[in-house]
Amino acid sequence: MFRDMPLEDLRTYRPDRPEPAGFDAFWQRTLKEARTFPLDARFTAVDVGLDLFDTYDLEFSGFGGHRVRGWFLVPRGAGRPLPCVVRYLGYGGGRSLPHDWLLWPAAGYATLVMDPRGQTGPNRSGDTPDPVGSDNPSVGGMMTRGVLDPDAYYFRRLYTDAVRAVEAAREHAAVDPDRIVVEGNSQGGAQALAVAGLVPGLAAALVRVPFMAHIRRAVEVAETGPYTELAAYFAGERLHVDTALDTLDHFDVLNFAARAEAPALFGTGLADTVTPASTGFAAYHHYAGPKDLRVWRFNGHEGGGTHHQADEIMYVRELFA
Repeated sequence: MFRDMPLEDLRTYRPDRPEPAGFDAFWQRTLKEARTFPLDARFTAVDVGLDLFDTYDLEFSGFGGHRVRGWFLVPRGAGRPLPCVVRYLGYGGGRSLPHDWLLWPAAGYATLVMDPRGQTGPNRSGDTPDPVGSDNPSVGGMMTRGVLDPDAYYFRRLYTDAVRAVEAAREHAAVDPDRIVVEGNSQGGAQALAVAGLVPGLAAALVRVPFMAHIRRAVEVAETGPYTELAAYFAGERLHVDTALDTLDHFDVLNFAARAEAPALFGTGLADTVTPASTGFAAYHHYAGPKDLRVWRFNGHEGGGTHHQADEIMYVRELFA
């Protein structure tokens, strides 16, 4: 069974951050450019048979003014603005159908689910193309898209979309803009950490088995994809490895974690071959805000699964109590 590092070493594992020069200026410029386009968040009511929830087909403008899809669900009959959980999805996922996202609405919160641009999969179909790379969502291949230039890299667009999703949630009358929680696992955890470092005033971040953390190590030790996409690319593009790694440093969530202020609950599995435990611990130890961590000793990339989700529900309940 894959084991990254002994738990006693992980407890203190805090590697140096690969922060590129001009990191803050890069992201200030990126978000400033995105905000030159009107957010134009549109919440279109749809009847999908969920009688306990009001369901909306969501669109808003993300990076480059490109339209991003999502779902927005609110417990029916809520008499006051509610806390809102903004959910980010894993690599190769898509927004799928509203009934897939009932956990947080059932707990009493408004929920915004953001469709990751250009991605889809057999179980969670996506509806948001990435006009920069393709006119239709695709399976895999995002890790190397534009990797030789920070301005062109795929995750610049994805992280920007994630910030704009919070801005869209804050515009809806059913949402208390001061009680926004960002949540995600794997790629979704990366987006949650990026947003926690870029957006002030969040109530909390829920981060499970975060992707795009400690990338320089992850690409050397991860046994299964998506990091293996980078390893395969490096094997062929031998002369471009350093350039690509410099690009990736702009998107390593260790750098966003160091700027985050919201309370955070992390989760990691010690048998994770996708996002090795050392990378999750590195993100946790660099996280600057109040934080807690659940370690699942014999679990992999599911990171504790529904038991961890139960902990997240209670964590958010106590936060807003």
